[in-house]
Amino acid sequence: MHTTPAHTTATRTTPTRATPSVRRRVALTAATALLLLGPGTASAAVLPLPVPDAPEAPVPAASDRPTGSFGRLYLLAELSARRLATADLVAAAKRGTGSPGSLVDDPERERQVLSTAARRALELGADPAVTVRIFRDQIKANKDVQRELLRRWDTDPAHAPSERPDLAGVRAEIDRIDAGLVRAVAGSAQDRTAPRCGRLLTAAAVRATAGQRPDLAHAKALGRALGSVCVRDEPPRTQG
Repeated sequence: MHTTPAHTTATRTTPTRATPSVRRRVALTAATALLLLGPGTASAAVLPLPVPDAPEAPVPAASDRPTGSFGRLYLLAELSARRLATADLVAAAKRGTGSPGSLVDDPERERQVLSTAARRALELGADPAVTVRIFRDQIKANKDVQRELLRRWDTDPAHAPSERPDLAGVRAEIDRIDAGLVRAVAGSAQDRTAPRCGRLLTAAAVRATAGQRPDLAHAKALGRALGSVCVRDEPPRTQG
């Protein structure tokens, strides 16, 4: 991975659209696996994906890590799942702090996340437009889960969390995940434009959530978060 020199300019090519079937494929496969592995889970109480504390998260042995194209797409899926898991904590932190219609959307925070992602992409020599497109999906997916959880808790307060997480702390964890996610996007350009990207990404998403049994809302949201990862053709960044 190289750093783009200061005089380097990017070709002004309109980014291609993501393969539209990827989001549906990931969500459908994840939901199917959920129903097969955990009967009744889809309609049960929220079973969020865990958010491991970054400094203490166990590092798998080198022999256990996926390699090659699948490994790079798996890293994207795993980080996306970790990011999506923070939606539960964000929703719990926001609950009861304002009107229901204004709790989820935070335009200033979203602009900050997208701006930081674009800047980091440029520093890594990656395409900022592609990176921002993927991060927009990540943000939308996170908000989908937040809205669903807030709706459930409003309908059934008995299942609402009893403690309010520190939102600043949760966002600091999201920022750490985002830094790795930008690197994963930058390092997988060829994999994301390959014809088999959709199939590999679907398998990676299922593996990334294996044993954690996310509920249906989280499974669908993960499909949305990964919806722009695979593209038909990503314009190269050239020096000139």
